[in-house]
Parts: sequence; C-alpha cells; structure tokens
Amino acid sequence: DERHAPYSKREMARDLVAAMAALGYPRFRLAGHDRGGRVAHRLAVDHPRAVERLAVLDISPTLAMYERTDMAFARAYWHWFFLIQRAPLPERLIEADPAAYIRSVIGSRDAGLAPFDARALAEYERCLALPGAAHALCEDYRAAATIDLEHDRADRSAGRRLAMPLLVLWGARGIVERCFRPLDEWRRLADDVRGEALACGHYIPEEAPQALLERVLPFFAN
Repeated sequence: DERHAPYSKREMARDLVAAMAALGYPRFRLAGHDRGGRVAHRLAVDHPRAVERLAVLDISPTLAMYERTDMAFARAYWHWFFLIQRAPLPERLIEADPAAYIRSVIGSRDAGLAPFDARALAEYERCLALPGAAHALCEDYRAAATIDLEHDRADRSAGRRLAMPLLVLWGARGIVERCFRPLDEWRRLADDVRGEALACGHYIPEEAPQALLERVLPFFAN
C-alpha cells in the first residue's frame, strides 16, 4: 500500500512470532544479520516476552543510521537511497539484469565476492529474477525509510527500551564501523548491551563464521 505497511518490520516480526508459536516456541533466542537484524530489533521491541536474548549483526539502529547519514555513508550504502525511489523505476532497472545488481551490491563490499559459494550466488540471482522479487526488495527498503521510522520514533517518544540481553557484532572493515558507533547507539535503546567488532567486513556469517559462533553460542547458552 502507499504506506508500505505490509513490508514493515512490524508485520515481518508478527509473522515470525506466529511461525515460532506454531512450531511450539513461544519464547526463543534470536539472531539477525543486516535486514534480518532490523526485523529482529522490531520483534524484540514489540514482543519482549517472546525474546530471551537478542543478537544483531553489522547494523546500528535504522533510525540512528538515517539521522546520522553523511556523504561517506550515502556513497557506501547508495542502494538504500536507490531502492526507496518511487515504483517502478528501481524495479525496472533491477529486473533488466538481476544478476548484475546482486553481484554489484555484494561485490562492492570489503571482501568482494570471494566469501560466497558460487551456488549461493546462483541462488540469490535465481530468487531476485522471480516475478515480483524486485518489487518486494524495494518495498522492504521503502518501509524502512517511512513507516519503520515512524514506529522507531514512537518508541523513542514513549521511552520503550530493550530489556533482554543484547549482543552487537559488526565488521571491523565495514561501513558500520567506519560511520557509526554501534555500541553507543544500541545503548541508547537497550539496558544490557555487549559486543565487539570482528576481523571482517559486512558479511559476518560468510567471512568470519568461526568467530561468530564463538561469540553467539556462549551468549545464547547463558
């Protein structure tokens, strides 16, 4: 719709909570990377009794990232501002060559395409070429720049904070490290925050899987 509500992180979080309940898990420990981290954040805010512990990977809070945007961030995360343009312009450009879009965005990061198995890249390309996939991709980002910010600002005005333990991990060679102070930003929103930069770029699960497991698994085991 015009407000992008079906693609809001709030709606995605509701879907995940419903799925976990259907699987028999009314409470769980949650980790999310990048866009998934933003959904995880909203889920923890809206459904605090469902989340025992939360881990977010290579993000600062969405509202903080938009409010602190500068030239360095805009150049590095150009796709944030491209994808939120009014439909159907970005959809048409992506649909003209979905594989080129995937490889350009992923390959422009610190490690390039090297950390990705060729089969994974092929699957990303296949999925983005599906009818409607480019629109869904754009709508996720449009929601993040509109209705999601409304929800985040409402939380801030109401003083809503995350009470569960929060682990924040990010890449030492990534844009989050270069442009933001993730621990400081998350401590503005949460009571119990710990974390560190890992020796990698943005794609922590692909670039530093062992380091990730060594930090997330003990955190979740407590």
